[in-house]
Amino acid sequence: MQSSLDNAIADALAAQDVPGATALLEQLLRQTPGDVEARLVLATLYREAGRLRDAVLACDAVIEAYPNHADAWLQKAFTLSAGASFDNARTCYARAAELDPRQAEAWAGLSAITVVRGEHEEGRAQAERALALDPGNLVAAAAIGQSAVEQRQAEHARARLERALAGNREEGPPRVTALSVLGDMLEQLGDYDGAFAAYSASKRLFRTLFERRFRDKTPAQIALIEQIDRSLRDEDVTDWALPADAQPSFDRHVFLTGYPRSGTTLVENILASADGIVALEERPTLMHADERFLLPEDGLAVLRALDQSGARPYRDAYWSMVMQSVSAPGGSMFVDMDPLKGMRLPIIARLFPEARVLLMRRDPREIVWSCYHTNFAMTAATYDYSDLTSTARHYDALMRLTEQCVERLPLNTHVVRYESLVTDFDRATQALCGFLGMDWTADLKRFDRTAQRRGVATASATQVRQGLYDGRRQWEPYARYLEPVMPILAPWIERFGYA
Repeated sequence: MQSSLDNAIADALAAQDVPGATALLEQLLRQTPGDVEARLVLATLYREAGRLRDAVLACDAVIEAYPNHADAWLQKAFTLSAGASFDNARTCYARAAELDPRQAEAWAGLSAITVVRGEHEEGRAQAERALALDPGNLVAAAAIGQSAVEQRQAEHARARLERALAGNREEGPPRVTALSVLGDMLEQLGDYDGAFAAYSASKRLFRTLFERRFRDKTPAQIALIEQIDRSLRDEDVTDWALPADAQPSFDRHVFLTGYPRSGTTLVENILASADGIVALEERPTLMHADERFLLPEDGLAVLRALDQSGARPYRDAYWSMVMQSVSAPGGSMFVDMDPLKGMRLPIIARLFPEARVLLMRRDPREIVWSCYHTNFAMTAATYDYSDLTSTARHYDALMRLTEQCVERLPLNTHVVRYESLVTDFDRATQALCGFLGMDWTADLKRFDRTAQRRGVATASATQVRQGLYDGRRQWEPYARYLEPVMPILAPWIERFGYA
């Protein structure tokens, strides 16, 4: 690096001035585009700022010039993991480990993905290799802990994870995950107060890291949901639905939504077990419509004023993203699963009036507790789950908007209750198939195999792989911690029949 820029970049990094350091590195690379070290540092900054595509491109530029550059493969793996592209991340971690077998972070990253995939023996071996190289590696320690929880062996691994946390005090995402896994261990051992303390420590650190990196760049999602709710109340929704355009490649179109931890991943994999059904997991398929109709305060008024020709570019953008995202385009039905697409119901009702909408429902106490203690990737929504009160407020806001949409907009909806699925699977799925106009088959019961084959990138991966996992009443050991948010949840508990 040139000395003056080198010093300025070092100062910006020391001051945690990510925008400043990013701008300086971009300036440097315009002058010396072959500076590999600078490009990889820039890739790290892009990733930490949420600019994942730019981070991947920066890594690819190095890999193109130096195909055997282990650090470039490792940085690309980090970025792909951050974007939940786990199969591709796994390939990159493996390549980094192959090129540099002493790269502890590569073995640790591999182990985390392998354990989530349910391949416990291989995942533990990868984690042990990482810990042999770096005894304080929290990613590897957490992978061993997660494997132990899934195999009901928390007692044997708890002390090891606690030692790793005590020996490595670095505050970053690996510590967030490790504390969350410790909470899962303590819960399995019946120490609910200890589990709550571990979950809360994880969430406090999560909130700190998010605010440091994203808070000024990402709008608060609760405020956005409330804005959409208010705007919709002011709109005349008469003749809201535009005439439908032809759907490319699919006979039927389904949106599967509800709320995170409500069972959307379960139902997605149930449906994907049937022949001819293509399901897509949590992709921003309505991104272009979001930018025009959700983020601006006048967005719904603009959406209401669209004519058929004005709607077509947004429909085309949606289907273009779908076709780029699905592995096998074409089939009898396309299922777009996203638990937060309830925010987009005004767009769905306007642009896709032919679509059928599945709404997952689950005990609000179960949902809020699960969202609070689950270890999510950093997003505007999951920031709200770093505090029990804001979790409950987020749930309340989205339920108010969802209920308004169902009551006022021309939506073809069917409610699927999580509790009905786990207690009377056949009857619940037969009703679901009837709504969707598809035949019920015993293949739907094999959703655990479907999840294993497809891979699951959501936080529900472990449960769905177990088959018909009964997740009811998990909130009850933490009831006293939920007491402060019960006034927010009580109306929904009553309304949805969970009193």
